[in-house]
Amino acid sequence: MPLTTTGELITRAARLRTAVAAFNIITLEHIEAVVTGAETAGAPVVLQVSENAVKFRNGHLQPVARAAVSAAEQAVVPVALHLDHVQSDDLLRRAPDAGFSSVMYDAARLPYAENLTATQAATDWAHTQGLWIEAELGQIGGKDGRPPLDAHAPGARTDPAEARDFVARTGVDALAVAVGSTHAMTTRTASLDHALLKRLSAELAVPLVLHGSSGVPDDELVRAVEGGIGKVNVGTALNTALTRAVRDHLGRHPETVDPRSYLAGGRTAMADEVARIIRVLGVSPS
Repeated sequence: MPLTTTGELITRAARLRTAVAAFNIITLEHIEAVVTGAETAGAPVVLQVSENAVKFRNGHLQPVARAAVSAAEQAVVPVALHLDHVQSDDLLRRAPDAGFSSVMYDAARLPYAENLTATQAATDWAHTQGLWIEAELGQIGGKDGRPPLDAHAPGARTDPAEARDFVARTGVDALAVAVGSTHAMTTRTASLDHALLKRLSAELAVPLVLHGSSGVPDDELVRAVEGGIGKVNVGTALNTALTRAVRDHLGRHPETVDPRSYLAGGRTAMADEVARIIRVLGVSPS
């Protein structure tokens, strides 16, 4: 199936009052697992490559992007390619030629005024290239190996009035909001601020994105989608499934040296988790 765009998938999801599931990929096994899981669930999906994943690949974007595009073209469900948590303007400018239809430009670490200026410039350029742009406002935390942020600390949440101003002045197509989740959580104990999410949804005309969804319980995810979340990002949950399966195999077969024997189980575990999450979100068949 031809590669689709993130914007098209989110527009479709909004029409159906559901959300797009977006999964971060690192290895070929991640790519294959996400596509297989989406096909099992019969739903569209977004493959996300983060700037950290590009760094892991020695700074080379094209190899992982080409693998993702190839998998998308062979998939029987619509698949889009998204470049996630981009802080480098150089990496942003490599996105169109690598097959990405959307980019999450991440200047949230900066003070508000600097975030606004940097994001506005990135959006202006990206729109000339036909890229759909997501940004972040608030403190979701947990990236780059830093300790998880206290998502309930004063000032961590996205302010609705500030968000309205930010979206209007930057022209972004979607906004990742801080409503109680944190990146890199390995326990599903996050408690979301649904009242705040409702206010943000009422204030903003662009789709809202939930980062750090691996740490959010199923019932909270369902409520988040009902409350206005249009894109749900998942990364750590796949890594947890992969690592657990590999550890289990090597624990039972310590003599193993062929990686295919344990990576196959890890890939299956990730695919199962992808299908499960898509079903939890209630994503309609493609």
